[in-house]
Amino acid sequence: MSRLVTILNGPNLNLLGKRQPEIYGRDTLADIENACRTLGKQLKLDISFQQSNREYELIDWIHEAREKAAAIVINPAAFTHTSVALLDALNTFEGWVIEVHISQVHKREAFRHHSYVSHRADAVMAGFGVHGYELALRHAAHLIGLKKK
Repeated sequence: MSRLVTILNGPNLNLLGKRQPEIYGRDTLADIENACRTLGKQLKLDISFQQSNREYELIDWIHEAREKAAAIVINPAAFTHTSVALLDALNTFEGWVIEVHISQVHKREAFRHHSYVSHRADAVMAGFGVHGYELALRHAAHLIGLKKK
């Protein structure tokens, strides 16, 4: 059974540490990737870590994950609230899906309260800061150890 977890990051997350640090903190995406790779080794998970500002690239990576990954951890960023296309792609994935948000989206603007991705996600991490990625990986490892859905 695959122990690959594909971690996908949506638009503007390449600016972490520089963009609105009062909301998203000072850690960079590279910091998050390093932490995920370190934890992945401890959990005996293989990690694929990607970021794009382009919706179609995220969709392509979800399609690729269908063939090789046991789980997807996704921070869709602004696409959370707008992308039926991401939802449709995730619905083709038979493994586990965990949605991550650095901020507590339900304490923010009303439009951020709705997530298309949550309709497919097996779990949602929101408001844990960048630590939410590590929580998501730990949960992915737990889910991968369970029988397939």
